[in-house]
Amino acid sequence: MDSSGINGNSGGGLRERKKRETKKRITEKGIALFLKNGFDQTTLDDIAAAAGISRRTFFYYFTSKDEILLSLHGAIGEMLTDAVRKASAGSTPLETVRNALISVCKAFPSDNMIELDRLMRTSASVQARKQAFYVQQEGEILEALKERWPQPERAMALRAVAMLSVGAMRLAGDLFNQEKGARPMVELLEDIFASLAREIG
Repeated sequence: MDSSGINGNSGGGLRERKKRETKKRITEKGIALFLKNGFDQTTLDDIAAAAGISRRTFFYYFTSKDEILLSLHGAIGEMLTDAVRKASAGSTPLETVRNALISVCKAFPSDNMIELDRLMRTSASVQARKQAFYVQQEGEILEALKERWPQPERAMALRAVAMLSVGAMRLAGDLFNQEKGARPMVELLEDIFASLAREIG
């Protein structure tokens, strides 16, 4: 067997892992600086220095400071669709998205969510771009649901469920901010879906 293919794959895998590790480090250092100094007061050079990279390397991973915060939404979206795909076979689409949202929220400590929510709301540009992320997440959730329930006649209902799930996320986020984290996101989501079930029922 030719070992060059094995070595090539190994090298490619190593490079991808290093890229993921670098992006994770930039994200973590950037968010730590945002929380410490404020979003507007933190420069790209500050983030690059904290992450041990050059300014030029920063732009290989992110095009702006905004994208560091927005990448968190992307990560949450991936966790959410993964949870939908792994949901128990006996659940309905609405139960599936409810359980997926709650399981993902449980992975984030409330104190961290309070700080991150406050941080995101300090940047008008991040708030504006979040709307595009909501549309993207709706589409990703819909695709995950269609993998579980591929019947064409269910497509419209599944899209409605995907829209409801994103709406529940947004409502929970607004309530979480208004109440200054008095109730955990998990509790808010449970209340929202319980209210929805009462209205539908």
